[in-house]
Amino acid sequence: MLSRKISKIIFISVLFFSLPLFANADSVSQQVKFYVDSSYDLTKRDQVSATLQKVTNFLYFYIDDKWWGDLGLQKRSEVFEKLNNLTEEFENKIYPTLTSNFGSEWTPGIDNDIKITILIHPMKKEAGGYFNSGDEYLKIQNPKSNEREMVYLNSEYIYENIFKSFLAHEFTHLISFNQKEKNYGVSEETWLNEARAEYSPTLVGYDDSYEGSNLENRIKIFLERPYDSLIEWKNEKADYGVVNLFTQYLVDHYGVRILFDSLRDSKTGIESINYALRKNGFQEDFSQIFTNWSITVLLNDCSQGEKYCYLNQNLKSLRIVPQLNFLPLIGESSLQFTNAFYDWSASWYKIIGGKEKIILEFDGQDEAKLLVNYLLCDFQDKCQIQFLTLNEKQEGKILLTDFNKNYQSLIIISTIQTKISGFDGMQPTYLFTWKVSSIEKTEEEKEVELRERLLAQIEFLKAEIAKIQAQINKILGKSELVISCQRIERNLYFGLRNDAQVRCLQEFLNSLESEIYPEGLITGNFLSLTQTAVIRFQEKYVNEILKPLGLEKGTGFVGSLTRAKINQLLGK
Repeated sequence: MLSRKISKIIFISVLFFSLPLFANADSVSQQVKFYVDSSYDLTKRDQVSATLQKVTNFLYFYIDDKWWGDLGLQKRSEVFEKLNNLTEEFENKIYPTLTSNFGSEWTPGIDNDIKITILIHPMKKEAGGYFNSGDEYLKIQNPKSNEREMVYLNSEYIYENIFKSFLAHEFTHLISFNQKEKNYGVSEETWLNEARAEYSPTLVGYDDSYEGSNLENRIKIFLERPYDSLIEWKNEKADYGVVNLFTQYLVDHYGVRILFDSLRDSKTGIESINYALRKNGFQEDFSQIFTNWSITVLLNDCSQGEKYCYLNQNLKSLRIVPQLNFLPLIGESSLQFTNAFYDWSASWYKIIGGKEKIILEFDGQDEAKLLVNYLLCDFQDKCQIQFLTLNEKQEGKILLTDFNKNYQSLIIISTIQTKISGFDGMQPTYLFTWKVSSIEKTEEEKEVELRERLLAQIEFLKAEIAKIQAQINKILGKSELVISCQRIERNLYFGLRNDAQVRCLQEFLNSLESEIYPEGLITGNFLSLTQTAVIRFQEKYVNEILKPLGLEKGTGFVGSLTRAKINQLLGK
């Protein structure tokens, strides 16, 4: 886990915030006693003695003396090699990439030294490192300040490739302190501070190689608890999963400039994101983006809409699994679910089974602001995305007819979007209840449905008779039908019945080679066989009909280009 440690500082006087007049540069083998965060240190120490093992143009590498003393010569040699690699990564990739996108750290800073201190010491396994803003103040303001621009990294991971991602993350916190807190005198909300830091390994390119990356780790965490709040920060690993995956989506669709512009303003949190979106010409606000993201992590399918998918190739297969609920197929039944969630969290519920009619009812806590989408997914897993309107009491209701005939599932996505600021400390939860009921059709509705089925069967039999008659005509060698018109005058489409122009279209298709319209039915009804024949015709003349429209596959719709080609052939 990566973290940004925030210290409460008492500001004595602006005089004490001024820099020292001079500073001596640290030298190799120099020993320093550092304050550390006992909640991260492996043995809960609040101070460690560390020795400067390496100095570069940008960095001081201090290593915990106890940990270093336990290493053999071979391991020490490996550590020096890793520090050399980390130096190259920082000076050639991390520093130029992050400062060019987010701005610089405070330099020469509180210690009047352009170099950044990295303290490497053993930490709890779940921590990759941390940053303590208290180090950016004088000891008279914060007695436990190390009075340096510095970050802390976990020695546990020094041999692993992900170590450089942890450095990128913590260095971003160092930049954020200067760009937001020092320049504007405001403290950024923790979730957004972590969002920028979490995106930094991706920005530098360390997540391009997916296996073993920070991104791979965050996806695993997210899939375990996707319903965790984005803004309610408990410094648990689930917090990092949600904030990483949301930020990936935000930058995918709106650019990294949103993170930069929200940093370079006195606004904080959601308000700063909305400011950056407006500044960059986007119409969507944070609420809309969060809602779209909640749909994306379920569907992640660009064919459902450009806002409902990730663009990052490493995230193309990401999909959460909604909570599954089953309605009995026999008789009337209902399901009811009540839960409480934090602000800016999402929940997903999938309902399968049920009868012809489904009633969805939703009731949220009155003082909350909830947004509810529901998805109707057919038997080919294509989903219609709908919005459930709630009244001022956060209540909504919808009736779905022919549910088990047209759809295999109903998915409810609820998001809580009540507060837009003030997320420090414990946050309240908000209750909501949804109920799904399955009811049978009335006798009158059943009679109407029976009548429709009988009419459909009659149409099917008429088509079969026409098909058999066409085959008989071919066997008897009867002459082909004369085409009853010279032009198709208007657009034709699926569902037209007893239509003279459709009859003319069918006669024309029947006059072509048998592969186009092998059934040869002349009914005046534009149904599936006619539609398929039109598609074959369109794809035969793809250059004239489809390519001008940017299409490769036929649509079955007889529009202007299709009519033009038919009329050209009819005129010959």
